[in-house]
Amino acid sequence: MMTLRVAAIDCGTNSIRLLIADIDDGKLTDVVRTMIIVRLGEGVDQSGQFSQAALQRTFAAVETYADLITKHEPTQIRFVATSASRDVSNRAEFVAGIVSRLGIEPDVISGDEEAELSFLGATADLVNDANPPEAPFLVVDIGGGSTEFVLGTTRPTAAISTNVGCVRMTERHLVSDPPTATQISAATADIEAAIDLAWEAVPVAQAHSLIGLAGSVTTVAALALGLSKYDPSAIHGSRISASEVHRVTQDLLAMTRADRAKLGPMHEGRIDVIASGALVLDRIMARAEMAEVVVSERDILDGIARALVSNPS
Repeated sequence: MMTLRVAAIDCGTNSIRLLIADIDDGKLTDVVRTMIIVRLGEGVDQSGQFSQAALQRTFAAVETYADLITKHEPTQIRFVATSASRDVSNRAEFVAGIVSRLGIEPDVISGDEEAELSFLGATADLVNDANPPEAPFLVVDIGGGSTEFVLGTTRPTAAISTNVGCVRMTERHLVSDPPTATQISAATADIEAAIDLAWEAVPVAQAHSLIGLAGSVTTVAALALGLSKYDPSAIHGSRISASEVHRVTQDLLAMTRADRAKLGPMHEGRIDVIASGALVLDRIMARAEMAEVVVSERDILDGIARALVSNPS
């Protein structure tokens, strides 16, 4: 099989990310992997539309990515937009801005497809490890506006997307610095309600391993591992116990924004929202009664890239 170079863009509620990769016989090799925090979903929960400031931040990032794509010449490109982009009233303005800068229309995908791509990206590398997690897997993708729950072994057998994420929970509840006990309780109640929905749709009891992905999970892992700076190679495939996730979550909820900003592995764009993301993970692990989470640095972005090869247009 010849090597194919593809480009995948994942535009979420909090960040927009680009992966340009070479894929050969199932092996994915990064050419470019980068992220820009744009907060596209800022205020969407209240207003129902993208703000002009958020759109301009996103369009500026897309212009940067367009230059990288031109430089590295992938044969296929796909731009996927998730949670925040599904229901906004000014979606057409967003789409037109992407088309004018990138030459392709964004695919505003369903929660089901988001879950399937996340599962593909998260599990492809881990199942080939020397000490792979035991299948079936429950893959949990904690984003800015939504959290996906996907059960499967080689492919998803059940999945649901729920409307809780680190940006949404922060804006809705954790507004004080640090958040109050009342705010934390309200956020927890929202998260637990989403978990109730997930448990109705997905037979979680069948899962033997929990695989967590996206920035909230990987940042919690970095903190639990005591890393002085963010190190993807140390984080990918790490196994973080439920007790460590709970400890880190409680620490983050008690910190001020200034405290969180001083943490070595903390990306600037996650300072405001990491506590709620950690809380989502902590509550899921408690409900699933999972002793540990296997952390994947590979996620929906890798799934988009891999699907371009397995399902070429």
